[in-house]
Amino acid sequence: MELCLLDRAVLSRVAAAMLLLTAPTAFCQSPDELPDPDGAPADVTRPVKVFILLGQSNMLGFGHVNAKKGKAEGSLEHAVKEKKLYSYLVDDVGEWTVRKDVRNVRVMGSGTGGMRNFNNEWLTITGGNIGPEIGIGHHVGHVTDAPVMMLKSCIGNRALGWDLLPPGSEGFEFTDDKGVTWVHPGYRGTPERWEKGTEPKEIRWYAGMQYDGDIARAKMVLAELDKYYPGARSYEVAGFFWWQGDRDSRSAALCSRYEKNLVHLIKQLRRDFKVPDAKFVCATLGQTEKGSTDNSVKILDAMLAVDGESGKYPEFKGNVASVYTHPLSKGGSSGSHYGGNAETYMNVGEAMGRAMAELMSADR
Repeated sequence: MELCLLDRAVLSRVAAAMLLLTAPTAFCQSPDELPDPDGAPADVTRPVKVFILLGQSNMLGFGHVNAKKGKAEGSLEHAVKEKKLYSYLVDDVGEWTVRKDVRNVRVMGSGTGGMRNFNNEWLTITGGNIGPEIGIGHHVGHVTDAPVMMLKSCIGNRALGWDLLPPGSEGFEFTDDKGVTWVHPGYRGTPERWEKGTEPKEIRWYAGMQYDGDIARAKMVLAELDKYYPGARSYEVAGFFWWQGDRDSRSAALCSRYEKNLVHLIKQLRRDFKVPDAKFVCATLGQTEKGSTDNSVKILDAMLAVDGESGKYPEFKGNVASVYTHPLSKGGSSGSHYGGNAETYMNVGEAMGRAMAELMSADR
């Protein structure tokens, strides 16, 4: 009977404490239903676990927090306060909870241009739009008692096969359905493509220019760690999250190379940050269903192929996971930002966070 006198926040702290006491290491599997965050800061004398979020507009995030034009359905407020979903996002008085052990950082820039800071705060809901970082951050933060940083560095409308092409990628030729053969450049090549046998004309953009910029901006954040995680002394890049593919799905040529480019991306990210054991989680495009016949299914198949459980890439077993998002999407497509439905971004983020937690728990 005395337990009835405990409020929800206290119960959450008790549950969290019991979890830490029973966990053999700092990591464990994340539950389907999270408790409220206890509001306690992490021990900043420990290295910050940094998770880098990359991609295009899917990762950027367009989930509406508040009702748009009088339409509440699809907003995060409606999902939480009316449908009673994601209960860990609000406290007993209906205010948005704050995770003081997870830092939410977002930077952005076009190509190798300057850097704009959009977020630098503890993980909470601040209005405007959300991306998958909310669900990811809560699940990853729940399974480790180390400080955590969600570091998002990306911009919309970018292709893995062109703008985000990693260093070391090779060029290729592709013959379209009209019989025309096009040359697509490797890393740092320009322009995006040219007809075989013609002279390419250089433009002010090169293959991989967005990759270079996104990675450079992420490193700029980490070089000023205390500015983005107050009191932190050191960090380690623990993993990467990738939600992308819309731009590539509009090109038969880029679809044909997506798997090869994705494999190379995983390996190159680990090299660039000198973290050979860092985990990698990617999410498929929400509108693409298994068995589809359009170009986008090649993106889906590529992502499922790199999953460590597929067996196609044995070196990825236990460190790479792919999330099939079609059952999680509330409708719409990646090109329309899923209609701004916050549940889609929360569902995908939670699934990506759980996938990362499972990869981390395998290290116990």
